[in-house]
Amino acid sequence: MKDQIMSKKIGFVGLGTMGLPMAINLNKAGFEVIGYDAFAGSREKAKTAGITVAESLKDVAEQADDAIVSMVRDYAQNLDVILGEGGLLSANPKDVTIIVMSTLDPDTMNDLGKQVEEHAGVKLIAAAVSGGATGAQAGTLSIMTSGPEDSVTAARPYFDAVGSNVFYYGSQPGNSQAAKLVNNLILGVNINALAEGLKFGAQYNLPQDELLRLFKVSTGDSWVARNWDSVSEWTADTALAVLLKDLKAAHLKGLEHNVAMPFNALSSTLLFDSMGKKPQAK
Repeated sequence: MKDQIMSKKIGFVGLGTMGLPMAINLNKAGFEVIGYDAFAGSREKAKTAGITVAESLKDVAEQADDAIVSMVRDYAQNLDVILGEGGLLSANPKDVTIIVMSTLDPDTMNDLGKQVEEHAGVKLIAAAVSGGATGAQAGTLSIMTSGPEDSVTAARPYFDAVGSNVFYYGSQPGNSQAAKLVNNLILGVNINALAEGLKFGAQYNLPQDELLRLFKVSTGDSWVARNWDSVSEWTADTALAVLLKDLKAAHLKGLEHNVAMPFNALSSTLLFDSMGKKPQAK
């Protein structure tokens, strides 16, 4: 089985805070990762970590056996990486599945899927992740998949290498992204609730550590309470900014589909204030 896995070369584009540890875990599982990142510094870190770094996106597509992961930031970057001049599809790969693990909005992901599948021999599946950098490093990400079921099933060994929970949400690629927005909507509400509760407790000089211990064994429990040490360190230019982007996306999709989500709207408005952080100046 190990030799069979070792024969697999998987492409991986986007070797940043999330992507690099995911690529490392794929390597540890026995896959040969053919990595690429637009930034030279990220490529050097990947080489140091034992990742085979390709010279170009086209080179990634030419070397990958049957799957290429895209873990870049947004729709524009995915469009460029996959369909742009010199992008993955410029190599005219056959029998390849593009696995988009970035977070996009659901309709944009569906549109990307249609554009990709106009190319014969190429399929796209979405696999949004939750768990942050710590989950990426530990290989314990939750992975929300959608797309052609046979392609998702074939990619399961890759998901198992980087995550501990895999979910399937149907044939439309955008469904993965909808699940991610639902998850982050609840995360945003929970962060605001916990931060507000701690502020109230501080008015009575209640020890924060004791309050957190209480939450973890009572009805105030949540993932946020159990991970407050790391969540409280999230900054306005990294994790909080990404979460705010998802809260806003969920709000806009709610308006579009006439789904009232007042807690989500309030959470996006108050997120930085609740956390005592200021948004980055533009």
